Amino acid sequence: MAKKTDKKDTKKSSESAAPQGAMPLFYSNPMPLDAKEHAKLALKENFGFGFTKGVNAVPINLIEMPQICHFYPIAFAPDGSATPVAILGLRDNENLFLNEDNSWEDAYIPAYIRRYPFIFSEMPDGDQLTLCVDNNSDILAKKGDQTFFDKDGKPSALSRNALEFCKSYHAAAQQTVEFSKALEKHKLLVDREAQINVAGNQRINFSGFKIIDEQKLAELDDKAFLDLRQKGWLPFIYAHLFSGAQWQRLSHMLTQKLGREAA
Repeated sequence: MAKKTDKKDTKKSSESAAPQGAMPLFYSNPMPLDAKEHAKLALKENFGFGFTKGVNAVPINLIEMPQICHFYPIAFAPDGSATPVAILGLRDNENLFLNEDNSWEDAYIPAYIRRYPFIFSEMPDGDQLTLCVDNNSDILAKKGDQTFFDKDGKPSALSRNALEFCKSYHAAAQQTVEFSKALEKHKLLVDREAQINVAGNQRINFSGFKIIDEQKLAELDDKAFLDLRQKGWLPFIYAHLFSGAQWQRLSHMLTQKLGREAA
């Protein structure tokens, strides 16, 4: 399944699976869906969110920030692209929002996670995006009710909905790239380290991320600030700043987990 795009408007982003090189987070082997090859292939029901285990941060899109900020701290990855991320845990390889039964804590679930196992793949010619599904035996079955194609070889409702979701996600990812470029351009991002106290007087140093410096934002000249306002980016900047309150939420969640482990 493919979505045609105008080559002029297709920008590289972290949301699509590159045909070569490192795989995006969570994905091991995205394969293009094919009506003949995958006629009976199905998605396992209720496979849960176990694929997020061992991950303490996940990419997010610009339009999600007003929702994300109520549940997760928002930071920017030091990856050269300043990719915005939601912080899921305070320790390496730990997702505090993943329950033991692979369900999600009562919180907004980032779109990057909800999109899995689907993803767009850029074709070598650069002017077409193809809908792919991760070839993972934990989530795929050779038969089942949630098939990708119907008996006539047409995309099922599952595949059609996945295609629309990936279209929306791709468009949002392009907006996010431009937003991050603007933050870098105006030199608003600074390296930061969080020192967090949890149960038993343990101190955790969480580093390797960037945030928007409020002082630098306040000192922006009028032209630069007007540019951010005209592009409609100020609410998302403030959402990031407000999300700082969620570090305390993560501290509380980790304290509770440590208590359960010690019991």
